[in-house]
Amino acid sequence: MAINDYDDLSGFHLDVFKELGSIGSGNAATALSNLLEQKITMTVPEVSILGNNDTVMRLGGPEKIVAAILVTFSSSINGLILYLQSLDYINNILSGSMGVKVSDFSELTDINISALTEIGNIVISSYISAISSMTGLKIELSPPAITVNMLGAVMSVPMTEFGYETDKLMLIDGNIVFDGNPVESNILMLPDVPSLNIILNKLGVMGE
Repeated sequence: MAINDYDDLSGFHLDVFKELGSIGSGNAATALSNLLEQKITMTVPEVSILGNNDTVMRLGGPEKIVAAILVTFSSSINGLILYLQSLDYINNILSGSMGVKVSDFSELTDINISALTEIGNIVISSYISAISSMTGLKIELSPPAITVNMLGAVMSVPMTEFGYETDKLMLIDGNIVFDGNPVESNILMLPDVPSLNIILNKLGVMGE
């Protein structure tokens, strides 16, 4: 039976996306470990389907400042990914890659922003590679774009992009562990509804 809306996703379907997220997390941790030359792991992610307002509140409220990497994907499936970076995450990345830390988002330099964008793109690509490998789908990614803004403003992007189709988001929630210290990490993955059906069909779980 085809999925007509994110609300149609069952617990079994969410477990499938959790498995995809786990593989993507493992790929991302390996890539970051190699890049930063330190031990990095990721906790098993939780996958939730939430409304926009519930997502914003769960992630810290509309006025929380975050850096967000946006990548759209296309070809066999279509959608977008937002990778949200907290200040703790940013300082772990900058400390490992450049030997610097910042006390506020306003202190980020162009070089810092460039490094965060590239590393965010690596993490996002790891998740997309997991989907592509498990489904055999061809997936093309746009160049990454970064913004530093309040969470409420950042979250208006997926709602503008897909609000006509659904008011729900797929939140992949987990922690990146830098040398034993867990740091919050959030991925918002939004395949459009036809793409949800394609992914589930390729994985052989459409009728579950």
